[in-house]
Amino acid sequence: MDQLLWGACLTVKLTSISCLFGFLIAILCVFVRMRSGRIGTTLVSFYVEIIRNTPLLVQLFFIFFGLPSLGIRLDPTYAALVAMTANVGAYAAEILRAGVESIPRGQSEAGFALGLSEVQIFRKIVLPPAVRAVYPALSSQFIMLLLGSSVVSAISANDLTAVANTIQSQNLRSFEVYFTVIGLYLAMSILFRLAFGAIYSSIYERKGHW
Repeated sequence: MDQLLWGACLTVKLTSISCLFGFLIAILCVFVRMRSGRIGTTLVSFYVEIIRNTPLLVQLFFIFFGLPSLGIRLDPTYAALVAMTANVGAYAAEILRAGVESIPRGQSEAGFALGLSEVQIFRKIVLPPAVRAVYPALSSQFIMLLLGSSVVSAISANDLTAVANTIQSQNLRSFEVYFTVIGLYLAMSILFRLAFGAIYSSIYERKGHW
């Protein structure tokens, strides 16, 4: 059980870090699409389409097995982190873009009238209500990343699934091992959902704004 809990901790760490950096990537992508020219918009669209239309497992293999051909070698854990971050960043970018597009254009125009810069308008006027509008979808996407993280075991990253596979191969007690793993994934999903709910309450319901 201690080995399974250690693997669960790594799964939570990978997911948490990937969600954080993926959210930052999503914000950057949306800002570039809103404020940059054709080149920036094309690059962001290319990144989003590539990620959203290819399997996470293939992306993982490309980073871990393909990049060494270019002289870039990553530890399995770091390769998993890069793949998960890139993946969730693309999906979160599309979710966040939908939230930004729901904000009335007049609010941005009012910001310009007040003399705010484009960055200030995006950060203070556009982004907060956009995140609030799509918060449930973002939370669901991050939880889906937690569950999908099991594929990193394919490159020997010692997440919960990888540890479970190792234990099962040693004692051949598949039912007990994977039944426990199901319980641990369920517990982690519930904890993530509670954490996202607490964040939403602390930011919006108590303060009433960002």
